[in-house]
Amino acid sequence: MIREKIDQLKEHVIRYSSVVREMVDTAFNGLLETNPELATKVIEEFEPRVNQIEIELDEECINAIALYQPEAKDLRIVMMISKMVADLERIGDKATNIAESVLPLVAQPALKPFVPLPQMKQETLKMLDDAISAFVNEDIQLAYNVLYRDDVVDKLRDQILRELISFMMSDSTVIERSLHLLRIARNLEKIADLTSNLCEEVIYIKEGRNIKHTTELSKK
Repeated sequence: MIREKIDQLKEHVIRYSSVVREMVDTAFNGLLETNPELATKVIEEFEPRVNQIEIELDEECINAIALYQPEAKDLRIVMMISKMVADLERIGDKATNIAESVLPLVAQPALKPFVPLPQMKQETLKMLDDAISAFVNEDIQLAYNVLYRDDVVDKLRDQILRELISFMMSDSTVIERSLHLLRIARNLEKIADLTSNLCEEVIYIKEGRNIKHTTELSKK
């Protein structure tokens, strides 16, 4: 019975992750398409939905432990699924932050074409896609690969920061818009960090090893 419940929880996580991914994509597309309706949809429709799903899945995990009293690997899986649900909800929060910055940006003239930001979004969503694939397939090597790629997102964030600082120093009229773009970049970076958490949880589910705060990655 517990194995059936775990399979059900896994299916729910997969569906939940697709909603959260769409939320991030929709928020960013609001910026690319200069469409405030997309940003508003994220804030008014997606966020309440994602929050409600998180509550329901958390209750399911608690009920699974109470009813089936899982042990060993089964307990580890249920506990890690609960943590993954919490991380996915936090990714939704970051998508909402992005949408909140998109609204004032699309109400003003656009800044110069900003290539690194869409690239950062693509890298971040690819990390999220691969993290979920690693979870579905219990693919440890893919999980480690995603962890390595967090550095790519960090470097793009640093590049964006440098460009925005230079831009603001040369033209004070763009400071407000630049700060909103910087906030978007920082939230994408946080989404990548939370995606790394998902991969660490996948590794723990499969191998029973906690690699947080270790030098594990340098050894792989």
